[in-house]
Amino acid sequence: MSNFPRLLFKYLVLLFVVSSGVSGCAIPPTDQGKEVAVSELKLSRSSFEKLDVWNDDLVNGALLPLQRSCEKIMKVDPQKSFGILPEMGRYSDWQEICRHTPDWEFSTDEEARSFFEAYFVPYTMSDNDDPEGLFTGYYEPTLYGSLIETTGYNIPLRTRPQDLVMVNLGEFRDELKGQRIAGRVRDGQLKPYEDRADIEDGKLPSDADVPLLWVNSAVDAFFLQIQGSGVVMLPDGSAVRVGYDGQNGHVYTAIGKELINRGALTKENVSMQAIRQWLKAHPQEGRDVMRTNKSYVFFRQLETDGPVGAQGVVLTAERSLAIDPVFIPYGVPIFIDVENPEAGAGNIRSLVITQDTGGAIKGPVRGDLFWGYGDQAAHMAGLMKSKGQAWILLPRAVQ
Repeated sequence: MSNFPRLLFKYLVLLFVVSSGVSGCAIPPTDQGKEVAVSELKLSRSSFEKLDVWNDDLVNGALLPLQRSCEKIMKVDPQKSFGILPEMGRYSDWQEICRHTPDWEFSTDEEARSFFEAYFVPYTMSDNDDPEGLFTGYYEPTLYGSLIETTGYNIPLRTRPQDLVMVNLGEFRDELKGQRIAGRVRDGQLKPYEDRADIEDGKLPSDADVPLLWVNSAVDAFFLQIQGSGVVMLPDGSAVRVGYDGQNGHVYTAIGKELINRGALTKENVSMQAIRQWLKAHPQEGRDVMRTNKSYVFFRQLETDGPVGAQGVVLTAERSLAIDPVFIPYGVPIFIDVENPEAGAGNIRSLVITQDTGGAIKGPVRGDLFWGYGDQAAHMAGLMKSKGQAWILLPRAVQ
């Protein structure tokens, strides 16, 4: 494996060029000489007085997820930069905040509000100069499965293969935070891993293809990979919680766009529910559509009382937000004011904590709200495709 560091460095250089728009020129030229806008996080300092929707939320609901994130934040080198912008400070700034975070079990909303106002300053978030972003939702689904393969339970949820190498490039270069690659090492070189079609066709090495459980629906298994975690009900009535444990390194592709291109759905009626219904009504063509998303997720059994996000903490319903870690670090409070997916309902105005990410979450003003478990959570997550604004709360001590 002596050649592996050299190959990794080549990947680092390549991805540095690709991602340099984060802190450099926002409009790089393409190969054809045309200019294409590249996302860039811009912050505009505000205040809680100017943030007139701040009082519309009971912000003590954000204390539990913040304390869970603090458990991770406290373990990092205090001198390490917390994010890509100077306003985000160092881990030492956030560790000081964590030491003063009120106990979520005993704090009133007034005490929580005073804490956030004392330790943070809100900044309007923009993608270049556009403050409007897209906010979707996800949830923890229920599947039906078995510990052994049977005629009715024949779709495997696979464990992470031992030969899968996942590289967090942010551990090598600060400017590559949020960038990851994955593959298999062959002759000292990191090579691409099998894509979805190859894995489903049994082309993994036999010692790498190890099912965790078997479920009764390929469509449900596909959506479980998108959600990242779920609960599998077994024939005896017991339940097993499973969660993300790795990905094959291929880029995530949203199949909703593929169905629109095929004329199966329209931009107006595409939703999680509509996609699921179409896939189940067209099993053969549906398999081909799902395979256009070459990304494949592996799972492990969880012993927690809820799903675990990318930060490594248990998620909190309606308070945990998945973001693009290229732009936003984990453990940050963000106040969102976005459209409610339920027609006629008022905007969702809520203080959330960044604790997760996903293949479809790309850009600085882009979020995926975790709705929790159950039918109502699935309903809200499936409908949510909301426009809105967000304010990131950053340490007052850094200002």
